[in-house]
Amino acid sequence: MPGIVGLVTQLPREQAERELLHMVKSLRHERFYVTGTWIDESLGVYVGWSARRDSFSDAMPLRNELGDVILIFSGEEFSEPGTAQRLRERGHEFDPTGPEYLVHLSEDDPNFPTGLNGRFHGLLVDRRSATATLFNDRFGMHRLYIHESKESFYFAAEAKAILAVRPELRRIDQQAMGEFVSCGCTLEGRTLFDGVRLLPGGSRLVFRKGALRQKECYFKPADWETQAPLNSDAFYQELQTAFSQNLPRYFAGPEKIAMSLTGGLDTRMILAWQRVQAGGLPCYTFGSMLRENHDVRVAKLLATALEQPYQTLTTSHEFLHQFAHYAERAVYLTDGCVDVSRSPDLFVNEKARQIAPVRMTGNYGGEVLRRVRTFKPSEPPPGLYDAEFLSHVRQATQSYTEVVRGNAVSVAVFKQLPWNHYGVMALEETQLSMRSPYLDNDVVRAAMRAPEAALASDDVCLRLIAAGNQSLLKIPTDRGIAGKRRLLPGPALHALRESSFKAEYAYDMGMPQWLARFDHAFSYLRLERLFLGRHKIFHFRTWYRDALANYVKEMLLDPRSLSRPYVQRNAVEAVVSGHLRGDRNFTNEIHKLLTLELIHRLFVDVTEAGVSRKPPVVSVGAYAD
Repeated sequence: MPGIVGLVTQLPREQAERELLHMVKSLRHERFYVTGTWIDESLGVYVGWSARRDSFSDAMPLRNELGDVILIFSGEEFSEPGTAQRLRERGHEFDPTGPEYLVHLSEDDPNFPTGLNGRFHGLLVDRRSATATLFNDRFGMHRLYIHESKESFYFAAEAKAILAVRPELRRIDQQAMGEFVSCGCTLEGRTLFDGVRLLPGGSRLVFRKGALRQKECYFKPADWETQAPLNSDAFYQELQTAFSQNLPRYFAGPEKIAMSLTGGLDTRMILAWQRVQAGGLPCYTFGSMLRENHDVRVAKLLATALEQPYQTLTTSHEFLHQFAHYAERAVYLTDGCVDVSRSPDLFVNEKARQIAPVRMTGNYGGEVLRRVRTFKPSEPPPGLYDAEFLSHVRQATQSYTEVVRGNAVSVAVFKQLPWNHYGVMALEETQLSMRSPYLDNDVVRAAMRAPEAALASDDVCLRLIAAGNQSLLKIPTDRGIAGKRRLLPGPALHALRESSFKAEYAYDMGMPQWLARFDHAFSYLRLERLFLGRHKIFHFRTWYRDALANYVKEMLLDPRSLSRPYVQRNAVEAVVSGHLRGDRNFTNEIHKLLTLELIHRLFVDVTEAGVSRKPPVVSVGAYAD
């Protein structure tokens, strides 16, 4: 994901600059990226960046009029309207249409970056005080990886940039890997790499003369958690005000915006409040290659009702033919923060970029406004992993129990999102800018004042939609909520959609072993055709069994993979043979095993020159249809 990299050090310039250039190179993933570097040898500051061309963060660095305050900023900031104009009225000279206001805001605001709103990180250099301040957003969603050695303090938007210049860190943290297997992510600021950690959200680090002098949190979750709770009506009014008044900020700027539209409530709330002229907001939905799913059907109706252009973007046989490429790319781009099951996201977001470089999304609405939690530990099947490593997997369950205590919204936005949801967002943001109004400071702050019952149902969301555009409630959601029904009453339609959702899960990744045996015995009926593609867009149980069978075998049964100390060889062989035979379902286990193997090949089994010690065993397109 585009961002900044660098080091603050007292090393000789020649060595420090060489390391900086190597770090920047590791972030240059696409032809539409721009990169650059900025150095102040006297302060020991060596910083570089990558950004999508013409994005908010293009054209770094930012300077004040005298050139003695410099800001290198990555991400996006959604300031209060009129901020740039107020700064100009105070005598600052800059182009108000771009991000230059930020460097002048840093001069006027002694608490900078406390007042910023968005997902971002940056480095602010003040030559007047001979300081450099490294900071990130309060959620920690625009990640900064850090490593502190005796000679240097390293920071990077991607861990691979630090590994590129500190090869001794190419070793796996077993506790973190256990958390990844159990929870799908690492916890409490750990990363997969021993010695590389995450900068906590809301951090501000101050350096002087090449050394770290001060660590502080400019924001703590308790700042919002301790607000006085509101009653239902007062809470709704505060939330509606924050959402409706701040939403236009997310549609501002010169870049073209398209709406990633779903059949649910969260994108519909955005449509209800954002007034867009007919034809002014291209819409698209990610769909299944098997059939037109409920998301697509509902999204089409919404786009038609608002007179907006619409198209469906699907995975396809082209993706399956290139699965080896996309699986490896997804793991590499995210530093192992997603498993290979998210590789289709890269494929469809490459298509989405062709429509518009900014993707407006309803992501995180469920977590902020309905306390949705998809983040939980799971136990692997007995015998798959080595006993010593399994102890780390089980420890993750205890760690999870501790970290999810407290305010539900706070847990969601300060833990679940930056730990568990970060990987998918980072993968998507390699292609385009992701925007969601549900991480707006005022919206989250309001959500934390909700009475206990207010976020336990869909009522608040439905009320927001009705207040913004009553007509949008006439169309039922993909899960059968709201809308006018001609045949089935509301509860019956909702129950039917929920049943089909659960049936699809049971015939896909969640298929229990008894059902897998039954399905295999009657495989000639192809029962999955009745269920798959009605809600979900990726179908890995059948993909691994059929189209990707050779890839699974060649990767997981390769002697290098079977020799990993954390797996039991016989169990891995049984997982592969059972799933490919079709009478067992090990979809989740194959996700994890493939991902762990790719993590080792891409980040650990690598020479100092950045070359794998052994060539990959699978080439693109080397498996059956």
